Amino acid sequence: MSRNGRPRIAVFVCHCGTNISGKVDVEDVVAFAAKLDDVIVAKEYKFMCSDPGQDLIKKSIEEHGLDRVVVASCSPLMHEPTFRGAAAAGGLNPFFFQMSNIREQVSWVTLKPDDATKKAKALVSAAVRRVALHDPLVKTEVPVRPEVLIVGGGIAGITAALTYAKSGKKVYLVEREASIGGHMSQLDKTFPTLDCSACILTPKMSEVGKHPNIELLTWSEVEEISGFVGNFKAKIRRKARYVDIDKCNGCGACWENCPTTVTPSERVIRKGTMVIKRVPKPAPQA
Repeated sequence: MSRNGRPRIAVFVCHCGTNISGKVDVEDVVAFAAKLDDVIVAKEYKFMCSDPGQDLIKKSIEEHGLDRVVVASCSPLMHEPTFRGAAAAGGLNPFFFQMSNIREQVSWVTLKPDDATKKAKALVSAAVRRVALHDPLVKTEVPVRPEVLIVGGGIAGITAALTYAKSGKKVYLVEREASIGGHMSQLDKTFPTLDCSACILTPKMSEVGKHPNIELLTWSEVEEISGFVGNFKAKIRRKARYVDIDKCNGCGACWENCPTTVTPSERVIRKGTMVIKRVPKPAPQA
């Protein structure tokens, strides 16, 4: 900032070969930019992204005591990091930089040169006003938690969990049903090879249950996710099982005798509309 508290801004307009100058009157845009409030210097160059173009930015910052930089050229997607680096090399906070896209948004999409020049001036003016309001930003580093939360214990979730777990990461696999397996566990064969679904899925399900890096949370649902990338927090609700999972061996006796669960009175095996066999429900054990 100058002594009166006003920013000292430089504007650099790129020809981009003929990509911009073939439609936009670059010299006219530079003359316009030089008259804008708080603009100390306005210059043009054939290729601002080149090493000489970046050196021009650095030298201008030093010579004129600049504290803001505007570059009117191509898309920020291509060269915003380049020009931020040039501003930082000149001693500025890299976020005291603003880029104006007068190639993709002007010269490439505007038919008449006069209209293109007029639009370029408007975008440069907007960039100058915006950069004057920039605050210095500082990049910070925060610790990242390497744990992985996977929602859904179908074949996709199982495969993802095993992949991460084998790479050494702690994995939390959340499944809303009482067992993992998803839709694939309900299939007989898989397309297109017609391989046995259970033959593919069961070993993976068993591996998930035994892997030391996987914490399996079945009969559970994710209620809330907060935080940010690398530091998320998840709130998970585990539904009551009414079964001691440390003692359960999967015999199914509790399921057959549970008074709150409606179970079929018999098992019917059909082929089309023809009943092949009926198996009555076993009587409860005394």
